[in-house]
Amino acid sequence: MAKGDDALRRKRNRVNRKRLRNSESSVSARVAAIIAAKCRRKAGKRRICEGMCFSLPTADDPYNERHEKKSMGKSRKSKKQKFNRRDNGHEDSNSTLNNDKRLQEKAGCSPDTEKTLMKNPVEKTECNGENGGIKNGRVSKFLMLCLKAVEDAWVQEGTLNKDMVGALLSSYWGAEFCGICSSGSSVVETSGSPAAKDQVAWLVSTAADIVARKEKQGIIVASPFLLFIASSQDRAIEVRAVCKPLKSLGIHTVSLHSGTSLNHQVHGLKNCEPEFLVSTPERLLELVSLKAIDISGTSLLVVDGLRKFVDLGLLDNLKSIRGSIFGDPQIIAFGGSHGEIPVVTELLQHLIRGPVYRLSAHESVASTSTFVSQYIHFYASEDEKLSEVLQILSQTLSKQTARSPEVLLISGSASKISPLASYLNSKGYDVCGDSHTRGLHKTNGEKSGSVMVKDLDNLLDLPMDKFEIVMIVDFPSSIKDYNTILTKIARHTLVGVLHSFFSTVDAPLAESLIEVLEQCGQVVPPFLKSL
Repeated sequence: MAKGDDALRRKRNRVNRKRLRNSESSVSARVAAIIAAKCRRKAGKRRICEGMCFSLPTADDPYNERHEKKSMGKSRKSKKQKFNRRDNGHEDSNSTLNNDKRLQEKAGCSPDTEKTLMKNPVEKTECNGENGGIKNGRVSKFLMLCLKAVEDAWVQEGTLNKDMVGALLSSYWGAEFCGICSSGSSVVETSGSPAAKDQVAWLVSTAADIVARKEKQGIIVASPFLLFIASSQDRAIEVRAVCKPLKSLGIHTVSLHSGTSLNHQVHGLKNCEPEFLVSTPERLLELVSLKAIDISGTSLLVVDGLRKFVDLGLLDNLKSIRGSIFGDPQIIAFGGSHGEIPVVTELLQHLIRGPVYRLSAHESVASTSTFVSQYIHFYASEDEKLSEVLQILSQTLSKQTARSPEVLLISGSASKISPLASYLNSKGYDVCGDSHTRGLHKTNGEKSGSVMVKDLDNLLDLPMDKFEIVMIVDFPSSIKDYNTILTKIARHTLVGVLHSFFSTVDAPLAESLIEVLEQCGQVVPPFLKSL
């Protein structure tokens, strides 16, 4: 008996299905992933972050612990038992603390490490915590996750010894940088070299944390958020490698340099909107001129290695890039050092149009006193010294600037403030205040700038980083005190000035002072060499 058409069709379909099952390329990777997810769902092995939209991880709950499945081995407590426990006041008060410890363990960070991160040595930095970093004395968990992801990648690559695991998260420089950057202030790193590997890790992790917080608040983040200007192709590849582990956390980085064809990069930029962009200045300007990328909305501009850009003659390129960015983005500049103040200061003043803070990974006097000009004045009598003090003070306060400079006068002791105050009173100034701190005013009551008079013995409680111009009326008895004043003043400006008055009485300190001036690249006055 002949088979019907239906039977033949079923046989052919059965053969086709068998052939499809045995074929390795029967479906695309996307379809295979959907099929696998369906199988897991039917088997009851669905992933936590799969299927239901409310179970996706967030910056506040990166491990989905709010939606975590309860262990089947634990017995469930009845509602009555829970109610009684609340009524009796025995509710577990350490649950929040335990959750924090569990998050620290998953992030690979001990409580001691977090205490190190929470130390913010910047005294006058106003950090509201809304942009990331440190909030209410606690470090963002997402920031710690980013740092841990980078550190784990270094361990897998073999570039980091396992004994050094955790050193990145406990970096003192990183904690200070995070606090400054999160406050919205620009940062100039004055160590004199391009950003080190751990500094790049802290930079990109802090930027990633800011992006995550902005997106949580519903703020649209323009692409790219961070623009990292590298001096060479090799440097761009190095920075891109540091950013690569953040891709699993939702931060995509693209590297642009001359090692790849221009057409390929133009085509690639059409299909992606990276959060971070690492590029050499020449290739970036080419792509901007072709309208392949828009950097007008960049929020964070990083210039890596100012000295290298000066040597390559690329300062005009940096100015063009800054001109393509609207508004006042944060500027993070590495490589500013004492040996090239005129050129670098002019460039930074063109780039930075908002608040700035000088930061240094090195504790040397030359690094921490960068952008502070030192002037040594010789005097033969007290009258000559006071006359020159008044002249410098008058010139400083008479300058027509948008903002009055912060001026600090330092006397040798509290007893020496009274003669100084009497002299200034006789010249039209009114010095008022307690025996240790005085404020300077015009005799007609109008305040002439912000001038403070302080004695050397009571400087410990005074934040000197806000003072742009400082005059040491009586030179300290130790060069160490001079270095302390030099390294702490004018941290919020690029044009700090320190005037010091020197006499034959201070001659034993002449050799040490000459050494400090030479280390900082300052001019040594001839009279100092003759003492």
